[in-house]
Amino acid sequence: MTTMDLNSDLGESLGAWTMGDDAAMLEIVSSANVACGFHAGDPVGILQTLRAAAERGVVVGAHVAYPDLKGFGRRSMDISSAELVADVIYQIGALQGLAAAAGTTVRYVKPHGALYNTIAHDARQAKDVITAIRAIDPKLALVALAGSPLVQWARDAGLRVVSEAFADRAYTPQGALVSRREKGAVLHDPEVIAQRMVRLVREGVVEAIDGSTVRIEADSICVHGDSPDAVGIAREVRRRFEADGIQIASFMAPSMAPVMAAVQG
Repeated sequence: MTTMDLNSDLGESLGAWTMGDDAAMLEIVSSANVACGFHAGDPVGILQTLRAAAERGVVVGAHVAYPDLKGFGRRSMDISSAELVADVIYQIGALQGLAAAAGTTVRYVKPHGALYNTIAHDARQAKDVITAIRAIDPKLALVALAGSPLVQWARDAGLRVVSEAFADRAYTPQGALVSRREKGAVLHDPEVIAQRMVRLVREGVVEAIDGSTVRIEADSICVHGDSPDAVGIAREVRRRFEADGIQIASFMAPSMAPVMAAVQG
């Protein structure tokens, strides 16, 4: 049976500010990118999300970001290498501690927002993130934008890389994500999104924003937890996958995700 990982950005609520529906998303996805407090999330909420992920056998990753609570981590920063390396180590370490208390472990790292987009092509900041991951735990996988230079840079450094596509984002003809500042960058129709993702899994292509076809080789598909009707989109993607014989399962090896393997049968 064909399998695909479905992930979402969770743990992003902050104090009185609620972001997304973590409980509902954790019933749908196989991997949870959990905020580490730099772009969103507070310790109480993060711990609650980690506990819920552990109960459902959902694999957990560290959703590291620039220190940008006000901008939700979506503002680019010309940050020094020393600071970026330390910030990423700090975030992973914090999430590892909370995960241990929740009865689970951190298996991978997925950068968030502007950091994710920057290191996809910026060699210096990419090296800094890679250095940080290798320093704290070289067994952690790195989730990276499918087709970006970061994929090979991380592999050359000895990291396991998970290539990622986005269910609710539009693509350029070159395979990059359309900027959120442009019209049509974020997709909202669950049926259209689900159909696109089935085609991605079966054919390895998606329709770009100009109507052309672009090839995307992905190991995981993300549905943003903060998107309007994110849960509805994720549910429809899962429904269409199951109807088409596509099994949703973590990209981690079965031996590293025994609970998920059992849940998925």
